[in-house]
Formats: sequence, structure tokens, C-alpha cells
Amino acid sequence: MHTSRRTLLAATAGAAAVVAVGGGPALAEDDDTGRLDDKRLRALISRMTLEEKVGQLFVMRVYGHSATAPDQADIDANLTEIGVRTAAELIAKYRVGGIIYFAWAHNTRDPHQIADLSNGIQKASLAQPRGLPVLISTDQEHGIVARVGKPATLFPGAMALGAGGSRTDARTAGRIGGAELRAMGIRQDYAPVADVNVNPANPVIGVRSFGADPQAVAGMVAAQVKGYQSAGVAATSKHFPGHGDTETDSHYGFPVIEHTEAQWAELDAPPFRAAIAAGIDSIMTAHIMVPALDPSGDPATLSRPILTGILRERLGYDGVVVTDSLGMEGVRTKYGDDRVPVLALKAGVDQLLNPPKLDVAWNAVLQAVRGGELTEARLDESILRVLRLKAKLGLIKDPYVTGRGVDRVVGIPSHLKAADRIAERTTTLLVNSGGLLPLSRRTHRKVLVVGADPASPSGTTGPPTTVLGAALTELGFTATVLSTGTAPTEATIAKAVAAAQGVDAVLVGTYNVTAASSQRTLVNRLLATGRPVVALAIRNPYDVAQLPDVKAYLAAYSWTDVELRAAVRVLAGRADPLGELPVPVQKADKPTEVLYPVGHGLRY
Repeated sequence: MHTSRRTLLAATAGAAAVVAVGGGPALAEDDDTGRLDDKRLRALISRMTLEEKVGQLFVMRVYGHSATAPDQADIDANLTEIGVRTAAELIAKYRVGGIIYFAWAHNTRDPHQIADLSNGIQKASLAQPRGLPVLISTDQEHGIVARVGKPATLFPGAMALGAGGSRTDARTAGRIGGAELRAMGIRQDYAPVADVNVNPANPVIGVRSFGADPQAVAGMVAAQVKGYQSAGVAATSKHFPGHGDTETDSHYGFPVIEHTEAQWAELDAPPFRAAIAAGIDSIMTAHIMVPALDPSGDPATLSRPILTGILRERLGYDGVVVTDSLGMEGVRTKYGDDRVPVLALKAGVDQLLNPPKLDVAWNAVLQAVRGGELTEARLDESILRVLRLKAKLGLIKDPYVTGRGVDRVVGIPSHLKAADRIAERTTTLLVNSGGLLPLSRRTHRKVLVVGADPASPSGTTGPPTTVLGAALTELGFTATVLSTGTAPTEATIAKAVAAAQGVDAVLVGTYNVTAASSQRTLVNRLLATGRPVVALAIRNPYDVAQLPDVKAYLAAYSWTDVELRAAVRVLAGRADPLGELPVPVQKADKPTEVLYPVGHGLRY
């Protein structure tokens, strides 16, 4: 990409060299890393129009697999939601500093397409007067939240890694995952989750958290930060000041965290402190109210006491602060969409992520500066942080990626093998009465696989029952698969019971079982057949408390292929169960009592 680099970097020296050449800024480099000093970055900011400055603060979604030629349905969606046809038009109109990729926005079909989209976005941005490279981001947490699927490498999610307990594995997953993202032009990852999941009823974090022990979570977060950032991708710990202890999903409501300041310091703060100590590039805010930290009733995203007082001043963080999506209900409950971005900037935010209506948010910030509510100097402060990060990530030196780079890095055999090995070390054996596991092909060759089939979380092959059946077949078992769903009907249960008559064992995948769940009826009716029943929690490990009569229970922490296949290898004795619970499991009938403590995990 030599031409593009010449376009972007002219061999000029000094701060005065910030002039447009072929659409891009001509910038002298500090050194061979391509980093620029603040003096030069400030000179660059001084040449920007107010409209360009406002644009730099926004990170926006856009529909389509191509920056200039998306499908008609994506053009229509862009026109409806953003008032532009393409990513290139979005950049030309709003001069956004960042773009976020989603699978549902059709940004992530396959690695080569993603790389081409990234290059198209950079080309469109650099073609503008005083054009700057775009910071492209996504939520690639692995486990149940991943925007880039196969053939990229998918690793176990946070709680699975927490069960494995290996910081080396966490760091390796971050390094490899980060290298693959960078090869596709994605240089900011909204991971790792730094929330401590102390509430089993948490509907939004759960297995996205490394666990319930603040110090253990802190160690894993630091390891993942170092892993991602060693690969040249900005890690983002989230959701500050801590989203772990809530029963409300901030996508749909406004959670209130009732921790005292002392509890916050003990339970929620350690992973964020560890991330900062590890040199984290960005931190994402939470749309939650924490009255002990700010009694105003504002969400943390809009709270100056929390973002400036605690994060910046008390914790000493001077990196980029990005909001969680501004389309989420938790940040829209108290203020209108025109006030939210302005209040976020006043609180200390640098990047405004995915507002529901970009024109409303963008114009609100513009008018706030023109009206004196925000100063241009305040905008400059955030833009400098964003540009520092772009320079650190090498975007200003060379924002482009190559097809050869994709082939050399993304989904290569050594990466896939590493993911399989790491996943094996996370599978947790919770119950094994009478030594039912490992299952032997000699005594239990015919296996019926039933259970929940939630939608694939991350572009894996799925559905879970099919993946489990295929993995058993690969190991020499004869597997029959019957999907029974997350809420099996009486007819479905009867069909499963009939299918169980001619087999040697039953494997059932459970998914977020509650006291009222018909999954309990399914399992109990299967147990009544007298056939050996092995259960596998494919999301929350808390399921085991609802099914006390199951003789063998494993936890996989996610229903991605890599975790399900590893669980089958453990179940069949091809790998040892090495995982240990990173969260306690409470008794179903006495939630104040612990059934299985942190650290519980049986061995063969």
C-alpha cells in the first residue's frame, strides 16, 4: 500500500507540515513507529473545522458489506436511519472518527470482505479535505458476543476463561483474536468485560464476565488487555463503573447498582484498576445509576463525578473513554437524544458510540459549542486522545490492510488449534455420581442428543445439538439429534422420551433453566426412562441447581462450537476436566446457601 502511505504521509517536518496532500493530512512522523507527538497532533486539530471536530467524536454503525456499493436493502436502511446511502457518504457528510461493525448490519460476511470494507472506509475518509483515518471497532468478546464468525478463530468467552483460570490462556486468546481483527482492519475491540458477576440473575453480563471474584477477574482482564494490545488492537474494558450486580438489562431499562462506595471499591473497581495498570487504551461507560458514587440520578455515562472525578482523577486514567451504545434505553430514560451526547462530553467522554439518530446527536454537539455550553477546547481535548490512539495503533502511518495479511493470519490452523486446547482447559465437571463419566463407546455407544438450540451467538455453525451430535460421531459414538428448544412442549418431551428408549445414554444441553422452565420437565422425564442422562449447561452454570437428580453435569459457559466440541472431548474422556467454577452456584430452594463454591470442579 505504498501509494496510500505517500498520500497520508508527506516527508515534511515540523508542526507546520499539517497540510492536505491528495486529500489526506501530510504528517511528519516522530520515529519509525509512525507515532506523532502531541505538538503535531494539536497542529492537525487546529486546522480542522468545527464540523470536522464534532464528527471525530462519533463512532457510528452503517449498513452494508461495502463502503461504496452495499446491497439495496442496506442502502434503504442507511437512508432510513442515517440519511445517507453508504459508509462513504456517512463519512463525507458527518466526518465520523469511528465506525462500528455488526453482523446484523451486514458488515462481517467473511474476512476478505471485512478487510475490503475497512479499506473502502479508510479510502473514503482520506479522500476528504484534511482527511483522517477512521478507527474501526467491534464487540469481539468471544463466547456469546462476537461479531466476526467463522472462518475467523473463535475463543471461549470470559467466564469459560475464568473457569480455566489461566492468565496465559487469556492473554493468548487476546493476542490471537487481536491479530485477526487487525488483519481485517479492525483496530479497537470492545473487550474484555471487566464487570464482576456477583449476581446470578444478571441478564446482560452473566457468562460475559470472568467470574465473581474481583481479584481473579482483575488478573484475567489485565492478561487480555496485554494480549489484545500486544497485537496492535486497542482493548476496551467495560462497563465502568461496573455492571455486575444488576437484574436489569441496560439495553431495555435503567439499572440501579446499590453498592456503597466501599463495596464498589472492593467488588467493582479492581478489574478497572488492573486494566489501567496494564495500559488499557480505552474504557467503556455503563448506562447504570450508582447513587453512592453520584446521587444525582444520572447514568454513569453522563456523570461527571464518576467519569472525571473517579475514573480520570482518582484512578488516574487518561486514555479514551467511549460510551456504551447511545441507542440503549438505560441512557435515554432521563434525557432526550439531543441532550445525551452533550452531557456525555461534559461528563468526560471522548467517543460517542452509535447514537440512535446521528443528525440529532451531531447537531446537538455542534449547537452546544456554538451556544457556549461546550467549548471548542473541550472538544480538542477528546480529539487529541482519539488521535493519540489512532497514531499509537499505526493508523496514521498506514491505515490499510491486505488480502495476503488476511490469509496469513485469520483462522489459520495454529490459531484454531490454540482455541481448541484453551477450550478443553475450561470445561467444568460439576457432578459425576457413580463415575458415569467419561462415557465409553463400548458401553454407551448410542447417544441421544437433545436440548436447547439458541441462535448461534457468533457466526459459528450451530445449532448446539447438531454440533454436539457431530462431535460425538467424530469420536466414534452413534449420535441421534433431536432439538427440543429452550421451552419444550409436552409433545416435544414425549418425542424425546420415545427416542430415548433405544439408546445407551442421553446428552441434554440446558440453557438458563429456571424453576418454571419446561426444560426441567424434559430432563426429569428422561431420567424416569432409566437411561443414563448427562447434562451440559451451554450458558449459565447455575442450571445445575435446578436439576439435582442429574448424575453427570458439565458446564461449557457458551454454545459456540469451540466450547461444545471441547465439552464432548471431556465427556468422552479424550480430555481431562480441568475447569473450576469462577462463580458460586446457589441452591435453587435456598438462594442464600451455596451449593457449589467458587473453585468447585471434579476430575476423573
